[in-house]
Amino acid sequence: MKELLISLASGLVENPDAVEVTVDEPNAEGVTVYHLHVAENDMGRVIGKQGRIANAIRVVMRAAASRNNQSVSVEID
Repeated sequence: MKELLISLASGLVENPDAVEVTVDEPNAEGVTVYHLHVAENDMGRVIGKQGRIANAIRVVMRAAASRNNQSVSVEID
């Protein structure tokens, strides 16, 4: 899952070396939180107009997680 998020974000940004993902342990509801960190000048590319790209990233991650019977959440830091 972490590799999927890194590959999605790396394809969007100008500086793919700055893409980092940290993973929190699953919380009480079983949701694993992935924190996406990108370079400051690439934040607009990852979020998109009105958050459409960020929402699309979250949808893809949730779909991939559901295939593995997992629950995930993506936060862009």
